[in-house]
Amino acid sequence: MFQDMTKIMNDSVAPLRELIDVQSRMLEELTRHQFDYTCACIDLAMKQGEEWQKCKTPVDLISLQHNYAQALEKSLRGANEQNLRALQEARAAMERIARGALTGLKRDTNEE
Repeated sequence: MFQDMTKIMNDSVAPLRELIDVQSRMLEELTRHQFDYTCACIDLAMKQGEEWQKCKTPVDLISLQHNYAQALEKSLRGANEQNLRALQEARAAMERIARGALTGLKRDTNEE
């Protein structure tokens, strides 16, 4: 009897554990993307600092700033796309888990 109760409890908690796993993987991926983006920003800033020394005219400086802003925007868009993809994949996985749990719940309710 105790073993039956333990099995029922484990079965009922299984979808919750799956959801937590999906969320953990999603957060790890988002954190990795954020870290990569931060590193890219630091690299761009360092490169810009090196390039400032080569500027001879205000036009050079404006061009440098323009290129820096474009590179930063490109990096940010890439990070944004990766983040959205990770969120969409997590949402789809959570929906599959929820549907499976609800299907199992309906099946168990109908059997009683």
